[in-house]
Parts: sequence; C-alpha cells; structure tokens
Amino acid sequence: MGFSQGLSGLNASSQALDVVGNNIANSQTVGFKSGSVAFADVFAGSQVGMGVQVAGVNQNFSDGVLGAGSSALDMGIQGNGFFRMVTEAGRVFYSRNGQFQTDENGYVVNNQGMRLTGYMATGTPPAIQQGAPVGEIQIPTGQMPARASDAGSISGNLDSGNDVVSVTPFDPADGDSYTYSTQVNAYDSLGNEHAINVYYVKTADNQWTAYSVDSTSPGTQGSVNLTFDTSGKLTTNPADLPVSGAAYQGGAALNFNLDLSNLSQQASENTMDSPSTTGYPPGLMNGYTVGDNGQIIASYSNGESQLLGQVVLSNFTNPGGLQSAGNNCWTETPESGQPVIGIADTGNLGSLRGNMLEASNVDLSKEMVNMIVYQRNYQSNSQTIKTQSELLQTLVNLG
Repeated sequence: MGFSQGLSGLNASSQALDVVGNNIANSQTVGFKSGSVAFADVFAGSQVGMGVQVAGVNQNFSDGVLGAGSSALDMGIQGNGFFRMVTEAGRVFYSRNGQFQTDENGYVVNNQGMRLTGYMATGTPPAIQQGAPVGEIQIPTGQMPARASDAGSISGNLDSGNDVVSVTPFDPADGDSYTYSTQVNAYDSLGNEHAINVYYVKTADNQWTAYSVDSTSPGTQGSVNLTFDTSGKLTTNPADLPVSGAAYQGGAALNFNLDLSNLSQQASENTMDSPSTTGYPPGLMNGYTVGDNGQIIASYSNGESQLLGQVVLSNFTNPGGLQSAGNNCWTETPESGQPVIGIADTGNLGSLRGNMLEASNVDLSKEMVNMIVYQRNYQSNSQTIKTQSELLQTLVNLG
C-alpha cells in the first residue's frame, strides 16, 4: 500500500508542477488565465487511505492588468465577459485575448483566423439597429459615399444701426441693394460643393429680409422676412430660409432650409458665427478606432467619421466550467451554462477598452513558491517509496 501512496503522490506532484510550468510559460500570453491544481484523497474503503489524486485543474478568471496595445483593433476586457469568435465552419470559441486585425476580406480576426462577432451598423447614417443579429464584424474598405445637405443653420447678429436699404429690387450683383452677406457651403447628392450666399436686407427698423442664392448652380432665390422686437430678439417663427438651385454636374438640385432662428439684432457690428449644414463629399477611409463601449468607428478623408459595428461580449453562469481549447480559447460546456451575449458595461458584463490589452494574470512570485513546494512534495513522496523499499529489503534479508 505504501508504494501506491507514494506513487500517487509522485503523480499528483508531477501534474501540479506541469500546471505551474504552464502558468510560468504563459506569463506573457495576452489574456491568459492561470490554473491551480485541486487535490483529493483516495480511500477506497481503507481507513488508512490509498494516497492522493488530482481532482481537477481550476482556472483563475480574475482580471489581468491592462496595458497599451499596438494595433487599432486591440481590445482589453475588465470584469466579466469573453470575446465571442467563430471559425469559417461556424464553430464558436471564447477568449480574453484582444489581439485582432483584419484579414484580406476585411473581417476582424484573431491570430488564428477566428472572426470576431458583434453587431454591424446599417442605415443612413449607419447605426446599430435594435434587435440586430449577432454576426461576424467586417470592416468595409470602399469609400464613404457623399451625403446631400438637407438642413443647415446660421447664428449671429445683425447691426441695428445699419441704414435702411433704399435700392430696390434686391440684386446680388448690386452691393447697394443689400446690407450684409455671408456664405454657407453645402453638398449635393454626388458630393459636389455648392457655395450658398446669404444676403441680409434691412427694410425698416427691426425689419429685415434674408435671401439665399446658390452661386454654384443658380436657380430660384429663396427669401424670408425677419422681425425683431425692441430687445433685439427674433420673433419670426419659423425663421426658415429656403435654399434651392439647379442640378449641377449630374447631382440632384439642392432643396433644404437654413434655420435663422438664432439670429439677434443688437447695436454691434454684423457678425455671423460659423454657419453649418448637413452633408459631406465622398471620402476615403483613413483608419478606425475602437471605443470603450466596443464601437468600431472609421474616420475618412472628408473629415467625417462613421460607425461600422459594435463588439459584443459573452458571459457564463459558471466560467470555470468552460473547456480549454488551446490558442487561449475556451468552448462552451453543459457545466458552464448557456452564454449571455450583450454590449460591454450592460447587465453583468464587464467593460471593454479600445487600444488596450489584458496581460496574463499569472503571479510569477507565487508560481515560483508553488514550484518549490511541489518539488519538495515530490521529493517527500519519493522518500516514502524509498523507505518502503528498504522495509521490504529488510524482510527479504530476514528470510
């Protein structure tokens, strides 16, 4: 019996040293979770005991320290959750390793070619639609299409001290027929830029008329009468200035309103804050970033940014029940329970940090101590076998 006890101790210590060695070997593996051996005694009807056995190897899913990543698609998780990935064959894996890049087809993949999953943005402008299916995240490589201007606004001040314009009718070519002018840029359906000139004509005290002229593709002039009270506050509601013009270089004619409701009239110079319109020209992708909520946002040469998709996380009732699959991945088992899928920082899911990576949670100093302890344990068990051997030899000599 002593031999079996010693052998079981040697075997258990050897397996424990294997776990320690694996932990130390993966101390620099991104997202690695350290393991620890659980021992159990063996009696099998004997009150003395038959030795020891390895009951299992438990994984420590505590967080590793976040450090700076080296790729725009690097991500790190803090708290509960795993990245959800699928192979081309459709098999699902889970990982804490956030080292991702794109493949030749634009899919976001890990180093083993597994595709990261999440929600893809759809619509104009792109957004994550409620109830969208979880699928493989693919980053488009084409240019961002142009968007026609469909709204705009101007804010500023009109000088109440200006003289009433006496030259009529209004003529944009005659500077004496208007008081002040400013320019707004807009874009048609093909991204052609249009210069919209806005002219202000003082017709009486506290009375103005605003005109719009598309100088790029002249068409119908739009106008709106503006009335201010004695405090300089605009009372016209709505103060919408129509903008229209002819079609230009294949693009559709502009047709939208400029909101002038933020204009005021005070005894100070004519000034207009930066006017704005919706719309933009086409643009080529400059790059992309991952936000702390898992949103992948692309930036383009036209100065615009666009949501491409959002990474999802998965969590389990019992993460310790996951089956290690190598390559720093796990697979679902009946013991782990069904995955709960959602966006970072919702429910019991942890947070996600873009351009960060989670380091291994291996504590090297602790592992070195464990290695010494298991080594001593191995030596002690070998000494048990040696002692049993000496006892048998003594019995043989008595015979």
